[in-house]
Amino acid sequence: MKTFFDLKQEVRATGRCHGCGGCVTFCTAINYGALHMVDDVPRFKSVEKCIDCGLCYRICPVVGDLDEHIKKQTGWSAPIGRILETTVAQAKDASLRARATDGGVVTGILLHLFDTGRIDGAIVIKNTAEGRKPILATTREDIIESAGFSFNTAKGITQLGETYSTYSPVAQALGSLIRQGLKRIAFVGTPCQIKSIRKMQALKIVPSDAIKFYFGRFCNANYDFSGGKARELEEFANCKMDDIRKINIKDDLLLHHKDGTIRKIALRDLDFAKRSACAFCDDFTAEYSDISFGGLGASEGWTTVITRTPLGRAVFADARDAALDFLSIDENLKLDSTVLQKLQESSARKRAAAEERQAIRK
Repeated sequence: MKTFFDLKQEVRATGRCHGCGGCVTFCTAINYGALHMVDDVPRFKSVEKCIDCGLCYRICPVVGDLDEHIKKQTGWSAPIGRILETTVAQAKDASLRARATDGGVVTGILLHLFDTGRIDGAIVIKNTAEGRKPILATTREDIIESAGFSFNTAKGITQLGETYSTYSPVAQALGSLIRQGLKRIAFVGTPCQIKSIRKMQALKIVPSDAIKFYFGRFCNANYDFSGGKARELEEFANCKMDDIRKINIKDDLLLHHKDGTIRKIALRDLDFAKRSACAFCDDFTAEYSDISFGGLGASEGWTTVITRTPLGRAVFADARDAALDFLSIDENLKLDSTVLQKLQESSARKRAAAEERQAIRK
């Protein structure tokens, strides 16, 4: 059985660790101090307290364990996962669209689920005084405030462990969930996060059973602008971040200035800030989610949406009239094939780049 020692050698030492925190958050011996996160990197806190259960290794999104299981679980099919419908939409609420990165569809659906009593909360990324942080949003206000772009969305998974108890005997964990009354949670995350939690779901690890809806964001890469890299971006783009109103990613990184101008930066020019692990990731469209969202293929103020599972299709259909607007049928028909082609092309490029990098490391 492979353990955290193997995870260190195969994933962390090779630069493939996403820093999602799943291995630490759900460590069987976490309460004994076996593992901890240091600067977004999982490490032994006390190697003697590790019980060599192998759980951390199995749920890591980088290794291949359980891949075939979650493909079957989600009905995955080549080339970019199961697709029931591809469309372009936006939130009806203009105030949501004003806050959103693209069309505010994710926030619109979350609010609809919350208002209709289908979820008790959602794990999202929110602006705080300390910067963008993962939170469990249990109010409309928290959900609304989470709308918008974050350069680094790779930390959301740790909120599972902070909000619930960590991996523990089922009775104890269920008791904690019952006391909090939080049994129906929507998770919004990146492809690597979705994959990791799907693995936890396959292993029936509490509290993954509380995650009822998986909403995945298109992800070319996560970017880290700490340690002076934000200044490097300012110099490259010839602007000040204080002058930027909004940032989003479509075919390029788009810097929306407060004066209304938009500066485009090719994603290849951001390699200096790309997290090293992202070079090995082959999933662009969050292929294991219930619904995937992103800006690619959609015009300004709109969101491209892929419904993947029957549950995702039902959620999306329920929100259509209440919370979302769509292009006309004729416009959507014209867009459908074009959008799907763009998604497949971007996915193919990311997959090919990941396979090339993996081959080099071997």
